[in-house]
Amino acid sequence: MGKFWVLVFFIFSWATFFAQTIINKNLVPNGSFENYRKKANNLKNAIPWKPVSSVDYYQEPLKNDVGTCKGAYEGDCFAGLRYQKKYKEFIEVKLSETLKRGNIYKFECYLRLAFWSNAMLKSFGVYISKGGMKAVNFPEMECVLDTVNAKSGLNGQLCWFKVTGNYKASGGEKYITIGNFSPDLKADMLKINLKSPGFKEAYYFIDDVSLKWIKPKEDEVRTVYVDSVGYEKDSVLQVKNNVQTGEKITLKVSFEQGKSYLLPESFSELNKLSQYLFRHQNFVIKIDGHSDNSGSKAKNQKLSEQRARAVFEYLITHGVQNKMYYQGYGSSLPVADNNTDDGRAKNRRVEFEIVKQ
Repeated sequence: MGKFWVLVFFIFSWATFFAQTIINKNLVPNGSFENYRKKANNLKNAIPWKPVSSVDYYQEPLKNDVGTCKGAYEGDCFAGLRYQKKYKEFIEVKLSETLKRGNIYKFECYLRLAFWSNAMLKSFGVYISKGGMKAVNFPEMECVLDTVNAKSGLNGQLCWFKVTGNYKASGGEKYITIGNFSPDLKADMLKINLKSPGFKEAYYFIDDVSLKWIKPKEDEVRTVYVDSVGYEKDSVLQVKNNVQTGEKITLKVSFEQGKSYLLPESFSELNKLSQYLFRHQNFVIKIDGHSDNSGSKAKNQKLSEQRARAVFEYLITHGVQNKMYYQGYGSSLPVADNNTDDGRAKNRRVEFEIVKQ
């Protein structure tokens, strides 16, 4: 009997530990905009975010910023949204998992009015939906969380301020679209300096977007929903619990010959890696792609980079928030003899490395 209760306690404790991880998980992939394909000023590079209209993307503070709060709210990267009387911009992303009916989720993001703005908005919010915005139009308002300050506008004195609200899911929502949802944008703008000439423009920087499940009170709990990744006791990093900075671990991922898309047998391994990173969100990591020496050097270089990028993007779209990099090395760093089939197979690999912890 004693052994039975010890086992039950162990299972309960382990389940409770992972439940806390799930509760704290941000369902907005790349919510801080820190991970990107390349250095460029279009938001398309901050995967998997999509701009509706043209949206600016910043990877460092603006050199001419005269505001007291310069750069991102946290980290290095942030986005920017422009509003004029007949023009508005939105950003949109597919959530890392679908919302569950009846669950309550807390939305947060941080805004900062750009120093060159001569106007400000009265309202700003998020549209949570099953299909996304599709175009710049007016969505169903029951699915919109709006922050409204009709009298003095959303200013913040050129410093970051928080926009937040709770949303009860109807079930099946998997997109968030962020921006201004007023049907009359001109009427929803306030001029900062009434004596300033020219048309009104309000420009807001945005950073640290999150949507998290709010755990109900214990007496309200009926069904506990977990995320789609699924939590397992075993981890890809269980072989060595104290992984050191700079140490490289080969991932058990598979690709079709000469291709860069992940095969389904790779998903279990990458889900385990996701679990590890959910528990170590301060780690900065790097994904390294390698190939054997078959074929041309240029082709091997490109393929190794594409495969590293495939792993990088899988982790981001499944909710990993860590700062990440990826790089392809081609056939330049073999770990085995390229003259044998077994050696070439070992050289065709993708590695996970902790850059900083």
